[in-house]
Amino acid sequence: MSGVTGVVLVGGFGTRLRPVTYSVPKQLIPVAGRPILYHALDLLPPEVDRIVLACGYKSEVFESYLEAHPYPRPVKLVRETTPLGTGGGLKNVALEATDPFYLLNGDVIAGFDLEPLSQTLGTEGGLGIMGFVEVEDPSPYGVARFDPSGRIVEFVEKPPRESAPSRWINAGVSLWHREMLEAIPAGVAVSLEKEVLPGLLPRKVLGMRYRAWWEDAGTPARLLNAQALLFDHPRTDRLPPPSRLEGAQVIPPVAVGAGSSGAGAIVGRYVTLGRNVHLDRDARVENSVILDDVKIGPGASVKDSILGPGVVIPPNERLVGVCRAVEGPNPPV
Repeated sequence: MSGVTGVVLVGGFGTRLRPVTYSVPKQLIPVAGRPILYHALDLLPPEVDRIVLACGYKSEVFESYLEAHPYPRPVKLVRETTPLGTGGGLKNVALEATDPFYLLNGDVIAGFDLEPLSQTLGTEGGLGIMGFVEVEDPSPYGVARFDPSGRIVEFVEKPPRESAPSRWINAGVSLWHREMLEAIPAGVAVSLEKEVLPGLLPRKVLGMRYRAWWEDAGTPARLLNAQALLFDHPRTDRLPPPSRLEGAQVIPPVAVGAGSSGAGAIVGRYVTLGRNVHLDRDARVENSVILDDVKIGPGASVKDSILGPGVVIPPNERLVGVCRAVEGPNPPV
């Protein structure tokens, strides 16, 4: 199979990562030295020769970033004029989809091989095949029940934990034949998971159950866990440039953006510093994501936190588990 489209959903508002996402879309927050989006795109197999972003919120920011930092494969951005949900966003890019096409959530961080999706769909037939992972608490996710052949016979979005049909949740990766798009109405807001997917099951939708590391990076805690997973399972073909922070004590793994400085500071483990970040002497950063142009004062410490662009941390301030931006509230992780 060659010449396949990868459709990637990036239309969400990233509400659980506010206030940082008031200015930076969730999928462009850097973890382990690269945007969440680019780590997700890395999952698409080699036969995907063009990528389409179904984009809504802050489309212009995505466009600017892609121009300044091109991904190795061609990426086309298709905008929504009004929020359309996961189903409506997919329908909005229907003309770009090949048969079959991969569908990916733009915030998935995982150690998956997606090629078995194509192999299984080709062998077993059906309308599509979805990837699943097993979790302890499935209630925040879409949950499936399978028959002995691996066919999905029930799918429930965010069920109460005690009534969930299994612990296998939608991992945000799938492969579909184009005809599934016919089930989605055009131009209206539709949830793929709640309103479309249950109706597709009688047409044979398969489930691929993965036993690999996975995270959805949708909350501050999950985003930081996703970063740790990426640092602990680096792809040799996608490693960021060697991290240098002259005069600082660096405890790997750490990723450092261009123009950053930190003489006399301590950085690590599990830290991403964006571009032009400045750490004063005796500043400490641990298990955090620090975006561009942040300044951390002398003696200040930042742990388990996400700091948006341009944040200034005063001398000796102690931050633990915060998500902070230049403007807006600062809720805890």
